[in-house]
Amino acid sequence: MNNFSRRDFVKAAAVSAAAVSTFNILGAQTVNGIGTQKIKVGLIGCGGRGSGALGQFLQASKVLGIEVEIVAVADAFQDRVNGALNKFKIDTSKGHAGYEAYRKVTESDAEFVIMATPPNFRPQHLEACVEAGKHCFIEKPVAVDPVGARKVIALGELAKAKGLTIVAGTQRRYDAKYQTAKAKIDAGAIGEIVGGVISWNGQVPWISSRKPDQSDAHYITRNWLNFTELSGDHIVEQHVHQLDVANWFIGRTPVSFTGMGGRARRETGNQFDFFSVDIDYGNGVHINSQCRQIADCYNRVGESFRGTEGQTIGTKVQGKDVSVPTITLEGGASMIQEHVELIKSARGAGTPLNCAQAVAEATLCAIGGRISAYTGQLVRWVDLVSNQKSPFYAMQLTPSPIDFERGTVVMPAEVPAIPGKEIKFRNR
Repeated sequence: MNNFSRRDFVKAAAVSAAAVSTFNILGAQTVNGIGTQKIKVGLIGCGGRGSGALGQFLQASKVLGIEVEIVAVADAFQDRVNGALNKFKIDTSKGHAGYEAYRKVTESDAEFVIMATPPNFRPQHLEACVEAGKHCFIEKPVAVDPVGARKVIALGELAKAKGLTIVAGTQRRYDAKYQTAKAKIDAGAIGEIVGGVISWNGQVPWISSRKPDQSDAHYITRNWLNFTELSGDHIVEQHVHQLDVANWFIGRTPVSFTGMGGRARRETGNQFDFFSVDIDYGNGVHINSQCRQIADCYNRVGESFRGTEGQTIGTKVQGKDVSVPTITLEGGASMIQEHVELIKSARGAGTPLNCAQAVAEATLCAIGGRISAYTGQLVRWVDLVSNQKSPFYAMQLTPSPIDFERGTVVMPAEVPAIPGKEIKFRNR
C-alpha cells in the first residue's frame, strides 16, 4: 500500500470536474428523484456484519424501488464466501477468497461497495475503493491507529473531489430519535453542554479458539475481535458509537484524553477488560467515557449529557420546550436508513454525503483513550492529528494489511499493555 500524500489531492482536483459530470449524468436518470438504473453492489467481508449490511442495503434498495445485482463478494476465508453466496443466491463465479480478494471487488463493475472486514483492514480497502471510483459504505471503526485514521480522512477528501459518497456505520446518526435529540440540543433545549457520561458496559461478544492447523494469520483473523492489532480493542471497536455521539452532540472534537484500564478476566487475545477515560473537550467540558467487557456485571449502553439548562438521558431531552420539525425516515430502522441515504446521495437525489472525517474522528477519540490507558500518559488531540514530534503520531499497529497479503504475519503477544512501562506498545 502506498502512503497517501498531498500529491494525491492534486490528482484528485484534476479529475474532479470529470467525476462530478459523471455523477450528475447518473443523477439525471431518475424517477421520483432516484435513478432507475439497476444498482450493482459488491461486498468486502462476508462475516456476520458484512452479510447483515448487505441485507440491509438490499432492504434499502427495496424501499427506494430500485433493482439490485450483487456482482462480487470477497473474504479472507472460503467458508465465509460460501455463506454469502448461499444466503444471497449468488453465482459462485462472483465469490472470491483470500487476503487479496478485495481487489476482485474493486475491479468489478460494482457502483457501490460495502466494507465490513476487521477494522485493521479498512483504510487499505477504502483506498482501493476510492481509487476505483466506488461509492462506499464503511463499517465503524475505520482504523486501529492514528496513521490509519488520518489516512481515512485524506481518502475522504479524495472521494469528495471525485464526486463519491462515503457513508459510515455509525447508525445513531440515522436514527430518528437521535436526530430529534440533536435538533433540540441545537435549538437550545438544554443550553450549553457542560459534561456527561457515555458507556458501553457489557461482556465479550465472542471468542474464537485456535485450531491445531491454523496459521498465525488465520487464527488472529478468525479471533480478530480480541486482538488490539485487528480490532483496536473494544473501546475502539464497540465504544466508538458513544464517542461519535459525544462529538456530534457537542459539536467539536476533544482536546485531550486521560485514561486507565486493566485486564483480569479475558480468556484470549491481548485486550483490556475495561477502560475509564476523562475526555476534555475544552471550555471546562469533560465527558466520562467508560466501557467494560466482563460477564455477570451491570450492563449499560448509552449516553447522557448535562447542560446549563437541562439534560439528556439517552435520546430523552429534559429542558426548555423548543420546536423542532418531526423527523420521519423512509427506511425506519437506522441500519437500513444509512443505506437509503447512501443510495440517495450517490444517485444525486439526497444530501451529498461524505462521512469519512466524522467517523475517523470518532475512531481517533477511541484510539486516544486506548493509548492513554495503555501507556498511562496524557494524550492530546494534536498528538494524534498534527504533532509529528509526539510518539503517538506515527503509531502503526502490526501486522498490517500488507503483511496478510504477503504472508509475513507475525503473531502478536497475547499479553496486555503495562501502563507506565510500554509507551511504544506494539508500535511499528
